[in-house]
Amino acid sequence: MTHYKAICSILCSLGVLGTISPAAAVQLCGKTAQGEILSGHAPNADKVIFNQKEYALAPDGRFMIAFGRDDTKQQSFTIIDKEGKTHSYNLEIAPTKWNIQKINGVPQKKVTPSKNDQKEIDRERASVRKALSYDITQPYWQTGFIKPVTGRTSGEFGGQRIMNGQKKNPHQGWDIAAPQGTKIKASAGGVVTLSGGDYFYSGNMVVIDHGQNLTTIYAHMSKVFVKPGDIVKQGDIIGEVGKTGRATGPHLHWGASLNGVRFNPQSLLSMNNADFCFNL
Repeated sequence: MTHYKAICSILCSLGVLGTISPAAAVQLCGKTAQGEILSGHAPNADKVIFNQKEYALAPDGRFMIAFGRDDTKQQSFTIIDKEGKTHSYNLEIAPTKWNIQKINGVPQKKVTPSKNDQKEIDRERASVRKALSYDITQPYWQTGFIKPVTGRTSGEFGGQRIMNGQKKNPHQGWDIAAPQGTKIKASAGGVVTLSGGDYFYSGNMVVIDHGQNLTTIYAHMSKVFVKPGDIVKQGDIIGEVGKTGRATGPHLHWGASLNGVRFNPQSLLSMNNADFCFNL
């Protein structure tokens, strides 16, 4: 009973509500907050369902779930174990305070595209959708992640952007300013699913699939050194910093997506060294 109370106390303090069952044997690591990611381990799980979406499970029962920028406070989390029993919980998602970034000097055609530009935008979106849709089961992500380039933060994930005085969509990545030509590293091992493109917004970009529907995105590159189908290791040089696409200066836009949910890629850096780990 004392052990049960101790676990319950931890769960309550971390925003996890539900019943505790030894059969579920679930561990979660990370922050339960908007834009963050949790890594989990459920060795007896057959399925993991979060926010009405099924998330991939590695053979050893490891998985990840992501919180979107605008996720509401209460989200459902369900484990179906190998005996067919269902274990349901409510995760309480803490709000994140998003900043507002005013950016001037952007070429106006990149802010208010023409009809001809829209064709290029549609091409870019189709390419990215395809690159994010691969079903690579090898869990490359389990080795952890490194920062792809060293530099100054020039834009945060989730920030509301106002370009040339016009309100645009929230930012979907982390911008790292660095000199033109600075080498960019693969943040983790995986398979390249997109490279190049010289796209309207992203310029030259690379997408790497790290398995189990987790991908990272590298945009505005001046040069790309990999091609689709390449298998990269963590730290491999995949290209160089540039200012292609919609950019006012050389920087790397580093983005991340899990199961179609865009989240703050900085949370990947502490994935194997999380502030909080707790058991369900």
